[in-house]
This record gives sequence, C-alpha cells and structure tokens, in this order.
Amino acid sequence: MAPSLNTHVAVLGGGNIGAAIARGLVAGGIAPAPGITLTRRNAGGLSALRAEGFDVTTDNVRAVRGAGLIVLAVTPQQLNSLLAEIRESVDGARHTVVSVVSGATIAEIRKHLGAGVPVVRAMPNTAIAIRQSMTCLATDRDAREAPEALSLVKTVFDALGRTLVVDETLMIPATALCACGIAFFLRAIRAASQGGIEIGFHAGDALLMAAQTALGAASLLVEGGNHPEGEVDRVTTPQGCTITGLNQMEHHGFSSALIRGIVTSAEKAAVLYAPKAAGPEPGN
Repeated sequence: MAPSLNTHVAVLGGGNIGAAIARGLVAGGIAPAPGITLTRRNAGGLSALRAEGFDVTTDNVRAVRGAGLIVLAVTPQQLNSLLAEIRESVDGARHTVVSVVSGATIAEIRKHLGAGVPVVRAMPNTAIAIRQSMTCLATDRDAREAPEALSLVKTVFDALGRTLVVDETLMIPATALCACGIAFFLRAIRAASQGGIEIGFHAGDALLMAAQTALGAASLLVEGGNHPEGEVDRVTTPQGCTITGLNQMEHHGFSSALIRGIVTSAEKAAVLYAPKAAGPEPGN
C-alpha cells in the first residue's frame, strides 16, 4: 500500500511534467487531488486540472504558504524568477523542495532560497502519471537535512514507478536517458507500428501489437533482471527472420543513432539552465 503524505503539495508549474506528477500522486493514493495545488502563469491552462479536483492558482506564493512539499516544475528559463518570487515564503523548518528543472543544481537553487532549505533534485518522466516513471534522485552530500529530505522524496517517487539515487553530477545524463528517453522509445514503437502497417495490419492493431511487444521486452529486463543481448539470443536462430531484420537495422545505424541521440540530448540539457553572467559596470 502506498504511503500517504501528511502535508499539502505545491506543484509550481502545471505543464506536462507538473500535471503528470500531480496525477501520479493521486493515482498512487499518496495525496488527494484537493491536497495538491498546481500553478501556472496562464489561468486558462489550469481548467482541466481544476475539473479533476486539484486546487489551482496563478499565485505561487499562496501555493507555497499552504504546502509542506514544494515541487519546482517550471522551465529552466523560468526558474530564477520563480525562486525570487517565492524565496521570502520558503521556510527551511517546514518546507522540502523538489526540483525537476533540468540543469539547475542544488547549490544554485540554495543561492536563491537560502542554505537551510532541504532541496532534492528529481528527474522523472511523463509515465509518472500512470505510476511507471523511472526517476533519478540526488541531493548534496553535505546537507544535514539531506537524509530526511531524500527519504521523504524517495518514498513519494517509489510509489510512482522506479527510483535510483545517483550522484548529482549524473542528473544531466539522467535527463537524457530517462526524461528524453521516453520520447525515443515512443518513436521506436511508432516506427515499429508503421512497419506493421506496411506488412498488412490496420493502424490501430499495429500500434497495439508494437506497444505490447515493447512492454513485454522491457518487462523481461526489469522483472527478469536479464541482459538485452541474452534475450535477443533467445529469439535469433541461424538464417532466421529475426537476425535478418536486426542486421538490416544495424546496417542503417539503428543502435548508433539511438546512442547519438541520447548523447546529444545530454549535451543540450547541460546548457538549458545557465545563470546569466553579470554585465559590465556602467561606463566600462
């Protein structure tokens, strides 16, 4: 049974990932919809969430004051202005801050909120809405409050999929592999379904077959603890159709394209949040 939070949750940024987190918390029985406040600058974007029973507002300060757990889910470009807006309302004695903002380090967030605020970085993906996320977590090693904060946040995200605690230096690579990665695997499933259409299946049937096959493949690894190549060997026979298809894909760069895509996404994630350097003094 999933643990229930004994505190109100404020998700600052009710976009795709923020909404997915909120829905996952409800689906997992961790918090009721009225116990979660979501914010957006544009009130019109909150209507669907309001209809689902969530508390919604455009007032970040109001959301923070009523919460114990604060989730920062804005874009990297919006983070500094958000932190400046809420800093006077964040209390290190009663708030735990979780940041899902790509590239923003705990040290950079603490510069805005103060050294005494517990901050944990989390990198989930949108499958969190159905409690199937792969979420990487990190905190700074020297913070006295880190063990308690990390334990709280891990308990929450454990109920929303799988978690892995990593060194903070690996959070940008985690963004590429987990958060961006879900799009890569979705595109692979879409391509497989298009292949299915070409060989005779209707579009809906082909998509179902491709998606369920992908789910089965992933389950062999996650549930069985096996290596991908071991499972590949089970379905490839000499002069068979599977090895013929695999070799054709590799001739066209399937593996190398996926690897390069992940590496390129990591390189981009590293520069999404870059604090602006101070400009020259007037007259210089």
